[in-house]
Amino acid sequence: MNADLVPLVVGGLVFVSSLLSLKLGLSVAIIEILLGAIGGYFGLKPEEWMTYLAGFGGILLTYLAGTEIDTRLMREKFKESMLIGSFSFLCPFVGVFLYTFFVAGWSIKASMIAGVALSTTSLAVVYSVLVETGLASTEIGKLLMAATFVTDMGTALALSILFFKPTIYTLVFISASLNVIYFADKFSHKVFDSKALKNKVIEPEIKYVFLLLIAFIYFAQLGDGHAVLPAFLLGLLMSRHFGETSGTKAVRDRLRTVAYAIITPIFFIVGGLKISVPLIISAAGLFVILFLLKIATKFVGVYFLARKYIRNGSTYTTLLMSTGLTFGTISSVFGLTAGYIDQVQYSVLVGVVIASAVIPTFIAQKWFMPVEEEDLLENSG
Repeated sequence: MNADLVPLVVGGLVFVSSLLSLKLGLSVAIIEILLGAIGGYFGLKPEEWMTYLAGFGGILLTYLAGTEIDTRLMREKFKESMLIGSFSFLCPFVGVFLYTFFVAGWSIKASMIAGVALSTTSLAVVYSVLVETGLASTEIGKLLMAATFVTDMGTALALSILFFKPTIYTLVFISASLNVIYFADKFSHKVFDSKALKNKVIEPEIKYVFLLLIAFIYFAQLGDGHAVLPAFLLGLLMSRHFGETSGTKAVRDRLRTVAYAIITPIFFIVGGLKISVPLIISAAGLFVILFLLKIATKFVGVYFLARKYIRNGSTYTTLLMSTGLTFGTISSVFGLTAGYIDQVQYSVLVGVVIASAVIPTFIAQKWFMPVEEEDLLENSG
């Protein structure tokens, strides 16, 4: 497809996704992924600017998710979020690794990549769905995002421990991230509370947040890491800035509007474009087995704990915790680039990751939406 035509086609997909989301009552993220996959099947390829903007969109969604976390609730529900998040990672990782190594005959490193890729829960998908359904500000939404963060932390640590070889640039990335988080947490009030910057059409507060996230991306690329975790931690620590006054809440609302208008749609559409339908068809049996295995092991790891701690929302929680996207794709790309998996294995893993972002979310929204918020959380005292 002509490069000059790509922005027009993508803009059309973004707009049509919004209309279909409103018409069908489904998360716009699901529609964007599906339309991206359809576009890829008909020859649409992501341009370099789309790839970068998609990466930034994933980081921005993660940051916004962090700002929605109620740190008080997170402390009170630390045990619940740790247990749900940890088993959400461990059960799929072990189950997928054992199947791909002992049954499918993959190499040990390819099996480890598969276990990591399919153990993830997509914080970006979870956050997007919770915002669209109005659950992001509820206790179940905040607990769900906290548990998702624990899962992604496990995924990131597993990938780092098993495969990454630290260099001096890795230390630079970690040091720079910690410094950005520390100074941003300490001095951001000077930006958000400044009368000279408030309510300006040029939106200096939003540009300030963008600058911090771009800094994470730069140092992450330099250190062969990823900016998702520091972005979430930054959002978590800065959540108090967005909750202190109506003015700072308005900044977060405007930031969310900017994100959902064009940045995050590119993230989800590019996710759909990464699906190679012919290669998935060539290994359809393996694709189906790995998808079912991911969902089954997520249910084993999450459902019974969610049933204990979340009244009447356990199935919904389990289904959303079964979604994957960002870290699953990152792990698969890393495995392919490093030569641990081949193109077919990569396509199957990415296909399963993206299918898990769509199918469980669709089922959760259609048939398992939680009841009233006050009935959701078990008083675990």
